[in-house]
Amino acid sequence: MKKYLSVLFLFIIFVSADIHAQTADSAVNKRFSIHFQSTVIPQHHFDIHSPYQGMNSVLPSEPTRTSFTATLFAAYKFADHSYIVFNPEVAGGKGLSKTLGIAGFPNGEIYRVGDPKPKPYIGRLYIEQRFPLSKIKDQTDDDVNVVAENNSKEYISVLAGKFSLTDFFGSTVFTHDPRSQFFNWSLMGQGGWDYPANTRGYTFGAVIQAVFKTWALRYANTFVPTEANGMNLQWKFNKAIGMVWEVEKDKLFYKDDRHNSILHAGIFWNKARMGTYAEALKQPGVPDVTLSRQFGRNKWGYYASLDNSAGSFHYFIKGSWNDGNNETWAFTEIDRSASAGIQLDGDLWKRKEDKLGIAYVANGISPVHRAYLAAGGYGFLIGDGKLNYGAEEIVELYYSLGLFHHLYISPDYQFVAHPAYNKDRGPVNIVGVRFHVEF
Repeated sequence: MKKYLSVLFLFIIFVSADIHAQTADSAVNKRFSIHFQSTVIPQHHFDIHSPYQGMNSVLPSEPTRTSFTATLFAAYKFADHSYIVFNPEVAGGKGLSKTLGIAGFPNGEIYRVGDPKPKPYIGRLYIEQRFPLSKIKDQTDDDVNVVAENNSKEYISVLAGKFSLTDFFGSTVFTHDPRSQFFNWSLMGQGGWDYPANTRGYTFGAVIQAVFKTWALRYANTFVPTEANGMNLQWKFNKAIGMVWEVEKDKLFYKDDRHNSILHAGIFWNKARMGTYAEALKQPGVPDVTLSRQFGRNKWGYYASLDNSAGSFHYFIKGSWNDGNNETWAFTEIDRSASAGIQLDGDLWKRKEDKLGIAYVANGISPVHRAYLAAGGYGFLIGDGKLNYGAEEIVELYYSLGLFHHLYISPDYQFVAHPAYNKDRGPVNIVGVRFHVEF
């Protein structure tokens, strides 16, 4: 823990000086946007009921595990309506039980990377070109990967490069960022959307957006991993590809900017060298889905979410589904998910920088996926060697305490019933705290 906090402290000192200089310049020419974040999350789970366990089970007991990330967000407007975004990042640490054993994993800041040492890499590097559709202007404030300017409110956007699909699709206003909101994987994303990404959550591809006053349409075409949850991407568009279509409706129910509803709905289709559960179950002995892999397999599904604000009270509901016939390939082993929750802003109790959130999640898998796990099969994330099926149910409660407009400390509690869909094991009680700094 001390090691990660020392790295965090030194990185803050180094980067904040550069941020200050760049921000002063961008205020003049409005071409730069420079921001920084770092997040440290230690988590611990209490001993759990565990009559048996498999290779991918959450451990009955273990030490506290800690994750660390630090990101520099740089955006540059190099021509009218033309932008480049560059995000170098450092990540390290360990997840509970080697980031195994719970489909709705409790820490959205940790990845299934074997080496816990902090390592630098490029998270995002993409170019965007916008084509204005009208003369209606809108003031955009300086933000993460956003340059402050008075720009067109309605436009067509084309971007290409490296990014996370969750930057543009499937986002919900109150649950998308584990660095400032809920920690859990199935809350930070659409649990049933097996979105294309490498182990760290990024991919290469292109996104097209059409943005209007209260509507937005989006489409993406991206690369998928060469293997399930793999670090390398498959550079064969004719054999392996991920596509997603989304519609967004802002001001669905609108009174003013503090009383509003936003709808997101999407359809996705992935093609990759996947294995299929039905074929794996025909194998003699314990089934292994990886032995049935071949090109031409696909996975499709849909998701929807509704975010509502009523002053300082916010609530959301969202759901997602995929066919569950072929193995999970990139995100997590959830074939269907439903969740709902609330967020209360701290100005209700005279703490404007604070917020309180509570949410409930129910995750499930398809019948053939259940049969595969019950026969002793393993995915890349879960597998207890046998299965007494039950929906994986999660409750999360967090409080974000804002200090000095830059530092946020968030204690968090999560209750997981039927981890990895197994009624024989658990429940899991998880406590953690998030230290988050941003400039």
